[in-house]
Amino acid sequence: MKLTLRRVKPADAAAIAEQFSDPDVFGGTTQLPFASEELWAQRIAGMNPPAPGSNELVLAAVLGDKPVGLAGLHPAGPSVRRRHAMGLGITVAKAAQGQGVGQALMAALLDYADNWAQILRIELTVYHDNARAIRLYERHGFEHEGRLKAYALRNGVYVDVLSMARLHPRQPLVRAVER
Repeated sequence: MKLTLRRVKPADAAAIAEQFSDPDVFGGTTQLPFASEELWAQRIAGMNPPAPGSNELVLAAVLGDKPVGLAGLHPAGPSVRRRHAMGLGITVAKAAQGQGVGQALMAALLDYADNWAQILRIELTVYHDNARAIRLYERHGFEHEGRLKAYALRNGVYVDVLSMARLHPRQPLVRAVER
């Protein structure tokens, strides 16, 4: 089957809720278990269409007619001074892992960030023991910036995350100033 990438849409809510009901998927995120289809439909409706002037993007990876992956770039914070930075999140259904879905989603988000949306910095956190995700991020130029201890509760245990970020490979004319 052919993999297609497109903006997420409300009709995807059932498949996304199913994906996030799998402990192997939501366990790799900071999402809570048992998010309903209705909750996902509300979240997606809030993203579509994007607000005027927003460079936020949420993509679905679809095999056949079923979403098997979700990835997005979201504002890193509300401050105008952080407008150049976006947070990244990505998940892939367990059955589709290891088939290039994460790679395709990452490539699409980075193309959008680098060539269309004036994004200088992309940042994320990843559980310290998620080796597959860490390798994906490193292959795409993300660098380790630190370790946050006891960052999130996962299955009854507080777990550390790694903070990682990637700067635009061809930084725009406005340069960051080091002090």
